[in-house]
Amino acid sequence: MLVVGFGSGPLQANCYLLADAAGGDCVLVDPGQEATEPVAEALAEHRLTPVAMLATHGHPDHVGSAAELSAAHGIPLLLHPADAAAFDVASEPLEAGTHTLAGLDVTVGHAPGHTAGSVVLGLATEEGGRLVLTGDTLFAGSIGRTDGAGAELEKSLRTLLLPLPEDTVVLPGHGPATTIGQERAANPFLTEMSRA
Repeated sequence: MLVVGFGSGPLQANCYLLADAAGGDCVLVDPGQEATEPVAEALAEHRLTPVAMLATHGHPDHVGSAAELSAAHGIPLLLHPADAAAFDVASEPLEAGTHTLAGLDVTVGHAPGHTAGSVVLGLATEEGGRLVLTGDTLFAGSIGRTDGAGAELEKSLRTLLLPLPEDTVVLPGHGPATTIGQERAANPFLTEMSRA
C-alpha cells in the first residue's frame, strides 16, 4: 500500500493519499487548509487519480481545501452527517461500516468526542499490516480537545482504538505517526484507560 502524508495550513493538519500502488486510483483523506497545491504535487509525483475524498471530521483545518479539490477532480467530500450539519460543509454522508474505495477496504468507525461526527478510518495492507487514521481523536502522546464531550471521546478510544492490535500504525490528524502499542504504553490518557 502507498501512503503519502504531509502537513498543510497554519495548524499543519495531516493530509493523506492512500493507494494500492503508484500509478492508480487513490483516496484523499483530510484535505485541509492550503492543501490544494501539495495534493496536486503528490498526485503528479505518484501518478495518482483521486476517486474518493474523506474527512475524519469537519474542522476547517481538515476540510479547508475540500471544495476546491472537489471541483478540480469531480469527487464529493464524504463527511459524517453530524459534522456536515454542525460546520456547514458541503458533503455527502460518510456512514459507519466498510467501504471499498480505490480498491481499498476502508472501515469507518464513528468516534464522537472531538466533534460529534468524528470518525476513524481503518485499513489492512496486503502485506498483513494494519493502519488507522485517527484525525484529532488520538495523537502520538495525546488525545484531541473535547469541548465538554470527554466521556464520548473516552468511549470512542476505549471501544474503537484500544482493542486494536499493538502493531497497528496510527496516522493522526496532527504530528507524527505512532502505533497503538506505543500509545497504550506511553500515552497518559490511554495508559490510564488500560489500567481502569
